[in-house]
Amino acid sequence: MSLRIKFNLVMVAAFLVGIGLAALFTKTIAEDTARRQVLHEASLLMHQATAVRGYTSGEVAPLLADQNAVRFLPHTVPSWAAQTVLRTVGRNFPDYDYKEAALNPTNPADRATDWESDIINTFRRDAALTEHVGQRATPNGPVLTFSRPFRITDRACLTCHSTPAVAPASMVDLYGPSNGFGWQLNEVIGAQIVSVPMSVPLERAQSQLVLLLASLAAVFLVMLLLLNLLLHFVVIRPIQQMTAAAERAAGGDLDTPEFTAEGRDEISSLARSFNLMRRSLVNAMKLLEA
Repeated sequence: MSLRIKFNLVMVAAFLVGIGLAALFTKTIAEDTARRQVLHEASLLMHQATAVRGYTSGEVAPLLADQNAVRFLPHTVPSWAAQTVLRTVGRNFPDYDYKEAALNPTNPADRATDWESDIINTFRRDAALTEHVGQRATPNGPVLTFSRPFRITDRACLTCHSTPAVAPASMVDLYGPSNGFGWQLNEVIGAQIVSVPMSVPLERAQSQLVLLLASLAAVFLVMLLLLNLLLHFVVIRPIQQMTAAAERAAGGDLDTPEFTAEGRDEISSLARSFNLMRRSLVNAMKLLEA
């Protein structure tokens, strides 16, 4: 096996190991960056929903209090307002979702699904937990979920949700006496859940990874070409010339000119040693002829 082949095999092996490690680390960093980007988007949606809730309870509900006593208006309910507003936003971004899910909601449309119930029960088991970040698989790809618990900390909430007897009659007339009652103080009854798709950021991260690896491969090929040229002109060709001169000298051709040794590298040192050996051989042959 020639020196050139050995050199290229070592270089290719080193490149494959290096690009494998680079792909592993870069993939991890890219996916982490995509996840943080999605979590930031989910946090923005959560803050928007919370702002709508605050505006509804602080501004809208007091203005409609008198009408609400005669006919229950869902528009005064922060949960209904927040979900309605973000549902409108979802028309343009159908993969984004916001839901205020509850185990025993007043509005049956807010009843938690199985995976939403798992999140709510996680908050119920850990009273200190204020946020939950998860990921679930969907037909359209992975989706990140960002959730916050609904905990009954205001006794005023129990006016509408303790028993049907004390709840506003207009609300009972609208939703019936079977849903949204029996809530307890300091109990987690539901959660704000934001769902944001991860497919687009992950695809973007994958594209960036492929571009990076392609760039590394191009740089490696250019370096390999330059190193092969350097190897040929600095190492292989001088050695081939010295080998040819040594073979001629071994065949009795002592008139072969000396090999030009320029520079101070190892090849030049080898060339000077070769010339010294050739001179010694010529002198020895002249002594034998004399």
